[in-house]
Amino acid sequence: MNIYAIRVIYKYEMKRAFQTIGQSFASPVLSTVLYFVVFGSAIGSRIDAIDNVSYGLFIVPGLMMLTILSQSIANASFGIYFPRFTGQIYEVLSAPVSFFEIVVGYVGAAATKSLLIGFIILITASFFVDMRIDHPVWMLGFLFLTCITFSLFGFIIGLWAKDFEKLQIIPLLVITPLVFLGGSFYSINMLPPFWQTVSLFNPVVYLISGFRWSFFEVSDVSVGLSLTIILLFLGICLFIVGWMFKTGYRLKQ
Repeated sequence: MNIYAIRVIYKYEMKRAFQTIGQSFASPVLSTVLYFVVFGSAIGSRIDAIDNVSYGLFIVPGLMMLTILSQSIANASFGIYFPRFTGQIYEVLSAPVSFFEIVVGYVGAAATKSLLIGFIILITASFFVDMRIDHPVWMLGFLFLTCITFSLFGFIIGLWAKDFEKLQIIPLLVITPLVFLGGSFYSINMLPPFWQTVSLFNPVVYLISGFRWSFFEVSDVSVGLSLTIILLFLGICLFIVGWMFKTGYRLKQ
């Protein structure tokens, strides 16, 4: 494995993130503040505690997951799409670097940025609520797996997209609605029985439920099932990326 090549790609992507620090890091903080003002204060003051957890505290895991999913996909998809768009990707492909090393560099940088954003949101949220994390190791595990998995998914989207419109269509029209309907700001147990059943077909429910359990030991589905779902999706993403390695999909063409 060419560690030097991975480090170069990784450092380049991280440098680009810090050059646009307002967009990369300040924007999630501002969004977090607005969510807490609207949901935590305005709406939360009218909602009783959910499973003995105050509403302001209850929405923290969902708010983190909402931002992390979107940022992981956006960082990884744009990271690989922009070199394709400008033609710089051919400089990377002409170097003695394998597809695996390219993915590790780009996905590793995207996941790192998402992890940083997750910690920034956690710190920001602590100014609004008395933070509580019952299982910090599990929290970090779910956070790490989510960042890696959806950065891989974003990388796939970045290779698939032929223009900027397609680059945005899946995050905006698929991922964002699934996250909002996946229990980010409520428990699916609050829904009527029919909609509870429908919600179980939303894979994001399992991610948010497992992540919320690591905070408060409160979940809509079992932790084991949540972990199984995210590992299954990770495996699917790895399989697709592996197929892209072999075929050179949208890289050799």
